[in-house]
Amino acid sequence: MALMKVKFDLKKRVKLTQMLWLMYWFSIMAGVLVFSMGLFFKIELRKRSELMDNNESHFVPNILIGVGLLACCLNACGGKICYDSLDSTKFVKWKSILKPFLICCLFFNFLLIVTAVMCFATRIPLEFTLAEGLKNGMKYYKDTDTPGRCYMKRTLDLMQMEFRCCGNNNYKDWFEIQWVSNRYLDFSSKEVKDRISSNVDGKYLMDGVPFSCCNPSSPRPCIQQQITNNSAHYSYDHYTEELNIWKRGCRDALVSYYGGMMNTIGILVLIVTLLQIAVMIGLQYVNTSLSTLANPEDPESESEGWILEKTVKETFTDIMAKMKAMGKGNQVDEGANEETVATVS
Repeated sequence: MALMKVKFDLKKRVKLTQMLWLMYWFSIMAGVLVFSMGLFFKIELRKRSELMDNNESHFVPNILIGVGLLACCLNACGGKICYDSLDSTKFVKWKSILKPFLICCLFFNFLLIVTAVMCFATRIPLEFTLAEGLKNGMKYYKDTDTPGRCYMKRTLDLMQMEFRCCGNNNYKDWFEIQWVSNRYLDFSSKEVKDRISSNVDGKYLMDGVPFSCCNPSSPRPCIQQQITNNSAHYSYDHYTEELNIWKRGCRDALVSYYGGMMNTIGILVLIVTLLQIAVMIGLQYVNTSLSTLANPEDPESESEGWILEKTVKETFTDIMAKMKAMGKGNQVDEGANEETVATVS
């Protein structure tokens, strides 16, 4: 028994085809939107590629771009089929390729679901690559004279100001690295000598942060040096007072930004998937309703359309049986070839 069988007359078939043709145009626009979102996400990642530990983070936007282009092509083809199905003489040329086309649409819908899942799961690997990338980037903050690293200071400063964050996990990360170049240190100063000699690695460490960590909304002038030294500042206690620097770490800020973007794209891809499933089912109805005309020579005759010719269970059983038959056929062919080779020998 066919699954979800529906009876059609000419009026119903024309109405279904016209509605499906319109839905295909919406699907093309949805494909363009997915392509655009993938391109936008790729550009956003490239803006801060220096802060990424590897290039694997570009895998998802590349998939989105590919899926968007594929959606446009498939839906344009589906729209053409719907348009030609209004004329039974034109539909004949599509009849032989409709089944393979529907199978391609089925696999494409599976690809869309996988893409949506990847969008939602991108947050986890992104957090790891940003953690390592930010850590390395902060080490190169002072290397303004080193080729290949001279823009790292500018990149980090702009990022901290844009996302209102400081450091990797928090502002204290700057205490653990030397972010001031030796070029700007006075080595004749006792303070500089004491700080360098007190460090095992001979680095100039201090409880200070770059200017980009300062919160401009704070009423107090920015305290970016000797942050933990209460005596260095009037009426100041860093344990209890609200600091006038950003407390949020940049990894958390960037992951929230990119994660929110990917969640939105993931929801969009799921909506596109539902639209693709709807047009695939509609095209199947058009295909079966035109293939089962009571009088093929009379386009106004009644017909029946369905999603599956048999029930889901029966269809699955038939597919498994065909796969087993194909497997046995391959084994028989291999056995025959072996016997032929043995005979020749």
